Order: sequence, then structure tokens, then C-alpha cells
Amino acid sequence: MGNRVFGCDDCQLVCPFTRFATPTAEKDFTPRHDLDRASLLSLFAWGEEEFLDKTAGSPIRRIGYERWLRNLAVGLGNAPWSEAVEAALRARLAYPSELVREHVRWALARQRRSGRR
Repeated sequence: MGNRVFGCDDCQLVCPFTRFATPTAEKDFTPRHDLDRASLLSLFAWGEEEFLDKTAGSPIRRIGYERWLRNLAVGLGNAPWSEAVEAALRARLAYPSELVREHVRWALARQRRSGRR
């Protein structure tokens, strides 16, 4: 999974039906809210309201906030070690969802292993 949070772009790249498609100028299909340039840390800091607001009309909304956080935790676990990443993950250790907590613990363990020099 690497640092991927949602796979639509990857699917579009390998799909035989869209292989030769060209980007459209249609505004409805352009990235919104700078999601194409956002850092995993900034996305992981979103609350549920912000997630719902910024993913309105997007296929990303289908995964829901809990799985969004799970996927971001995995991406952060696979990211290069940094104090900021560890701090963001620690801040989610008490999140109400066991699914999120489990992936945050995994990500923290990966970060700690990769942070050892």
C-alpha cells in the first residue's frame, strides 16, 4: 500500500478502458481542496466534519472517516521516520475505533523501527 490512501488514480492508470484517455478540462473532474498535493499528516489531522466537507461528491467519501484514518495510518507507518509523524500517530492512539487504533499501533511500531539509527 505504501503511502496510498485511496486507489482510484492507480486503478485509472492500469485500466485497459482508460489507458488512452486524455485528461479533461471539465472542472467537475479536477482535484478539489488540494487533495492531490496534501500531505498525509495534514489529512490525518482532519476531523470527521472536515472529511465529510472536503470529500463531498468524491468517491473517497465511500470509504468513510474510520477507514480513511486507517488508510492514512498505514501510509504514515510506511513513511520515512519523523517526530511529526510519530506525534500525529500518538495523538490517535485513543481513537474510539479499534480498527483505527490497531493500525495506529502498527504504524507507530514501524516508525519506531525505522527511526532507530
